[in-house]
Amino acid sequence: MTGRIAFQGELGAYSHQACAQSRPGMEVVPCQTFEDVVEMTLSGEVDLGMLAVENSTYGRVADVHSLLPKAGLHIVDEAFVRGHVNLLGVPGARLADVREAHGHVVILPQCAGFLKSHGIKGRVSSDNARAAREVAEAGDPSRAALASELAASIYGLDVLARHIEDHKNNTTRFLVMSRTADHSRRAAQMMTTFTFRVRNIPAALYKALGGFATNGINMTKLESYMVGGTFTATEFYADIEGHPEDDNVALALEELDYFTTHVNILGVYPSDRMRG
Repeated sequence: MTGRIAFQGELGAYSHQACAQSRPGMEVVPCQTFEDVVEMTLSGEVDLGMLAVENSTYGRVADVHSLLPKAGLHIVDEAFVRGHVNLLGVPGARLADVREAHGHVVILPQCAGFLKSHGIKGRVSSDNARAAREVAEAGDPSRAALASELAASIYGLDVLARHIEDHKNNTTRFLVMSRTADHSRRAAQMMTTFTFRVRNIPAALYKALGGFATNGINMTKLESYMVGGTFTATEFYADIEGHPEDDNVALALEELDYFTTHVNILGVYPSDRMRG
């Protein structure tokens, strides 16, 4: 697939890995923030945007969940990336040379056991790929980076130790965003993501969700978030298995509509093969 896809982070970041895995033929465009990814996609500067939404170890990416409902984009795919952490050093460095390892504040605890056992101090960096770039620029064998093997290849670093994360199943879920929706796509397993706000009546949320239970639909995510900074206006973000045109999903959405003030479908897309 040709075109351009934007992601948050520097070249070699795990978001870059998600782009290479999900859209291998596209030119990648690094961005400083999630908002930049959204703006570039909306403006047409890029064709797609890649956004991280949740991690199996650390939960949701809060900034993205608050950004998605008002982004004006559509989810067209999901991508699960196994977050292997590697210790990267300058060419010729040995593991015994390393005294400090630089990585994002989230990645440091993921390999705390390895660092402790080798007497390596963790140092916080704003981005794992940036840490790799800065280690390469410094040329100091006592400094290493905690990043992907993709980052090692980009910045000319040696992999001193592979897959050093404490939790081997650490996985991040990404969403591929587009300016246009395509609900006609079909796959063996489909996902539908939507937001909704319940009516101000007793047990409205319980009643709104009842249709999914009675129609045998698996809801894989349900989260709430405030609207406009007020405690009285709450919206919900949900992922379900199925397509809106499936008979049981259509019935559940019809029942949901009765107990809500509005429902906004953010995306209909194939389920990633790594989804359990």
